[in-house]
Amino acid sequence: MRSAQLDEFRANKSRKWELRDIFGYIVEFSGDQHGSRFIQQKLETASSEEMEIIFDEIVPQYALQLMQDVFGNYVVQKLFEYGTAAQKARLVATMEGQILGLSLQMYGCRVVQKAIEHVLPEQQALFVQELSPSVLRCVKDANGNHVIQKLIEHVPPERLGFAAAFRGSVYELSTHPYGCRVLQRCFEYMPEEQTRPLLDELHKYVPNLMVDQFGNYVVQFVLEHGKPQDRAMIISKLTGQMYNMAKHKFASNVCEKALMTADPESRRKLIDEIMTPKQDGLSPIMGLMKDSFGNYVLQRALTVADPDQKELLISKVRPHLVNMRRYSSAYSKHLSATIVLTLLAVERLIEKCSTGDAAHAEGATESS
Repeated sequence: MRSAQLDEFRANKSRKWELRDIFGYIVEFSGDQHGSRFIQQKLETASSEEMEIIFDEIVPQYALQLMQDVFGNYVVQKLFEYGTAAQKARLVATMEGQILGLSLQMYGCRVVQKAIEHVLPEQQALFVQELSPSVLRCVKDANGNHVIQKLIEHVPPERLGFAAAFRGSVYELSTHPYGCRVLQRCFEYMPEEQTRPLLDELHKYVPNLMVDQFGNYVVQFVLEHGKPQDRAMIISKLTGQMYNMAKHKFASNVCEKALMTADPESRRKLIDEIMTPKQDGLSPIMGLMKDSFGNYVLQRALTVADPDQKELLISKVRPHLVNMRRYSSAYSKHLSATIVLTLLAVERLIEKCSTGDAAHAEGATESS
């Protein structure tokens, strides 16, 4: 049952409403779509007196209720943003003993994340303490994983024991839709002494993770942001498997990332591998050109290869391109749109690479 005050607010848009007009109705307005939006806007410029009145109406009795409400949670988030240290401490006190439940709840998890960003380190410690026994449960939860990520981002690593909790579960987390994100945050924010055991564990499973729909993201992350030794270990697992991996839906992304992040010598080896005819005499290039995933790896190789290797690669691609172009003209009705588009993309890329290299060579000649 709505109050007359809220009915009036919803009906009378022409009136210039102020926070003082809804004192006594803050909780009700916070749980209403339009009322919540109004309070959120006003909190940004509220006086200290107005802020105190709003806190007094919500805390402690209605704080938990609003934290878990579809509209109320936004008001509580604003209180964490604009409240004083003392007011935020009062809010945190209402959450004590409830942080796990809030973290697993659709709207509560947003409030917990906002709190982590805006409270003092000793208050953050309360969140860590309550969630630590259930950290793996949170990581695998659609809502809780965001809270764990936020803690990893904002709490000094020496105050977190999460890395130790993840040992022995790296494969399980890497292949989990939410766990893979949390692991990436660990590698991004935690120091070497905490992440090294996790990375050592990860390396045991790299071939399996490359072909996993979530694990491939973790491998890509380490390739892009990891230490040279970790990058080298991953690339060594790709060596000898480049052709098969390049044609795999998920591993092809890892192949591209490896080509982009490898040191020059390793990159040459990987590209050599996709140029060298197989034991049966068939060219890997033809297989990659016709493959819906492999063609992207081939295109990436064309863009990152050193000039001399790029020239060799283009010379090997061109004859296949001519043959496939003839074939596509003769059998266009039977060819998939993907293959036709791939041919066009590879043709354009070769043209671009050739033009770019020619211009570069011309410039070099002029300068000499």
